[in-house]
Amino acid sequence: MIFRKLQVASPHSSDSETQTMMATLFRKLCVCSETASYNNPRPSSEAAASSGSLLESLPNEIVMQIVRLLGPKQAAQLSVVNRKWRSLISDNELWAHFLEVHHPQPWDSVLFSETFLASAYPLLPLPTSVAEMPSVSFKQVYGQRARLPCSVIIDGGSGYCKYGWSTLPCPSWRSATFLEFGNVETPIYTRLRHFFWTIYSRMKAKPSSQPVVVSIPICHYDDTESAKASRRQLKEAIYTALFDMNVPAVCALNQAVLALFAAKQTSGIVVNIGFQVTSVVPILNGKVMRKVGVEVVGLGALKLTGFLREQMQQNNMSFESMYTVRMLKEKLCYVAIDYEAELSKDTQASFEAAGEGWFILKKERFQTGEILFQPRLAGVRAMGLHQAVALCIDHCHSAELTADTNWFKTVVLCGGSACLPGLAERLEKELHALVDPNLSDRITVIPPPYGADSAWFGAKMIGNLSTFPGPWCITKKQFRQKHKTNRIW
Repeated sequence: MIFRKLQVASPHSSDSETQTMMATLFRKLCVCSETASYNNPRPSSEAAASSGSLLESLPNEIVMQIVRLLGPKQAAQLSVVNRKWRSLISDNELWAHFLEVHHPQPWDSVLFSETFLASAYPLLPLPTSVAEMPSVSFKQVYGQRARLPCSVIIDGGSGYCKYGWSTLPCPSWRSATFLEFGNVETPIYTRLRHFFWTIYSRMKAKPSSQPVVVSIPICHYDDTESAKASRRQLKEAIYTALFDMNVPAVCALNQAVLALFAAKQTSGIVVNIGFQVTSVVPILNGKVMRKVGVEVVGLGALKLTGFLREQMQQNNMSFESMYTVRMLKEKLCYVAIDYEAELSKDTQASFEAAGEGWFILKKERFQTGEILFQPRLAGVRAMGLHQAVALCIDHCHSAELTADTNWFKTVVLCGGSACLPGLAERLEKELHALVDPNLSDRITVIPPPYGADSAWFGAKMIGNLSTFPGPWCITKKQFRQKHKTNRIW
């Protein structure tokens, strides 16, 4: 009967209409089978036998196509209705499809996070072949994710803070980072408390209702005792401020680590072009290798914007605020693959700023980003970005931290100014020319995977894990107990 109805479906019907008809018929057939079995459970029941044989006569390929339309809830019910399909409906590909369709993350991010991040530290190194991939039950993952509490995701940043819900496709609010809350004399705890209360007020969220994932800005770069103490003080102030607001569980991770996760990597070098400085951070299996060394270049987004402003003033361009200059940097500026060759080209482009009219930029478009490679153009005495990354690669190689000699050859860019078109290609070109030929093979530079919001998306990946808040979070009770133990000893 079901085949006959499908065969007489109009040839002019769309594929979606035919699939919907199939799903509707299938759903009715399953209900009929379930009702017949319930009313007369004996094997001799003619109704049960008839509907059961109809169900079992369907080819597995058709069953899988229809089950995809029915959705996860009815797929789970079908495995109970018909024992023949129990293993079929537990198929990993089916539940991978449901995860891709019903969850707010790209499938490749879900696969990466559930395979390599679900159990927290120590993280597994990425495999070199598909055969080495750990097995994951996506049916179980789907069920656990369906029960997850909604989380608050906060990327502190060094210039701007991005925050929002883990169930949304992108951060919904932006503000100045907590470093701007109060002056430098204001205690860090007070600034953080004000900062977090402001966020929860804007989100209209109750702090005690959901866990939070917060990124820690890249700061206190050295491996000295004073730098360690400063990092520990900042992290403890974050935990204390949130737990004093009755947040149930907190996950606080380094901003560079989260940007690396967003690029679906657990090891590599993260280049973060921050507000004031650019940091080059080596990370092995999710841990910042400060003993190897974090390189810092005294150029950040503020210097790039300031350089463009100076060039515009020299060309007698008037503008109302630095916001206009920053917008022109984001809309028109890029990094030249070959700086000298670019100087001889016509690179004029224009952009209309609301309320201020049209702006025309020429060589300023690529000269702005060029100061990352030639800081002297902006009057800054510092090594170029490519030199800092090459130095970090050399240190990683010399440290011999693992048998894998390729873990430091993936370079991930993050930060708003890292989104300049051409930056990744130029940096990769410079590294291949600068790094020792024995090390330069397989060096790859990845642009910010989610633009200026990459660290936020890395935090979102953690907040949407099937095991969250479990292994990644610390609870208020655990935090208090840890401090109590530390005071005793």
